[in-house]
Amino acid sequence: LGIDEAVLLHERGVAPPVPVVANLPYNIGTALLIKWLSVAEWPPWWANLTLLFQREVAERICAPTRGDAYGRLSVLAQWRTKPRILFDIARSAFVPPPNVTSAVVRFEPLDKPRYDANLVDLEKVTGAAFGQRRKMLRQSLKTLTPDTDALTGAAGVDETARAEELSVAQFCALARAYEKIEK
Repeated sequence: LGIDEAVLLHERGVAPPVPVVANLPYNIGTALLIKWLSVAEWPPWWANLTLLFQREVAERICAPTRGDAYGRLSVLAQWRTKPRILFDIARSAFVPPPNVTSAVVRFEPLDKPRYDANLVDLEKVTGAAFGQRRKMLRQSLKTLTPDTDALTGAAGVDETARAEELSVAQFCALARAYEKIEK
């Protein structure tokens, strides 16, 4: 997690972008993915990612709006990439066999994010909204601003909606509105 991959590639004389294929340790797989999706320079140092996750995590990454698994990870992954589950790998393929099914997920980076938004603001907005996912936005976004009506109004989002009901585009609109409020 502490490695700067762009620096490492440069030191080794490898010109980015490079494909990444990995069976990540399950305990840090999501953290590594977030790190790689959150790089400041976009397009990133990687050409594509083909990564093994627990099936449950793979479903969260690729979940559609309003899906049970839809959350912060879905929004971040779908904002900057085209993620898709390629196939499952049975428990019996590993020694010792884990207690979960695994899935291979492929990420193709977009030339630019799908919608305009500042990454830091997008992370704050999704963190607040999904931090209390069963609550309406007018309540869950109060951790960002006491005037949630102004924030949701500026974004053109219904304040009575819940986080899992918002599309990636709507989260980006909230992030842009939040950025203006913070200035």
